[in-house]
Amino acid sequence: MQIRISWPAGHLTATLDDTPTAQALTKALPLASTARTWGEEVYFDTGVSVPRETGAQQVVDPGTVAFWTDGDALALPYGPTPISRGAECRLASPCNVLGHIDGDLRLLATVRDGDPVRVELVAE
Repeated sequence: MQIRISWPAGHLTATLDDTPTAQALTKALPLASTARTWGEEVYFDTGVSVPRETGAQQVVDPGTVAFWTDGDALALPYGPTPISRGAECRLASPCNVLGHIDGDLRLLATVRDGDPVRVELVAE
């Protein structure tokens, strides 16, 4: 499954694995939200509520598409957050891993706190 994430300064696509959380998210698409930034992470509310999966992780690779179950939010880390140790991407708490950003994840640096964000399914 592939999704497109758009904001005023650009857009990216991401490929999602077939997980219960990814299925719940894609059923809710398209969705519009407001971007928040936390260090080098963009996150935003999805209106989707799912439980934390067994393989949830707090430290992930840059470009991971994660779902923060504590905030019903999609989390897109591309570098260190305020609680990272060194250059790692450390999320606020363990998150369900959904997939990875395709292409240049540094484009996420152009997202500003408060930007409108749209997420939609890419037609196959």
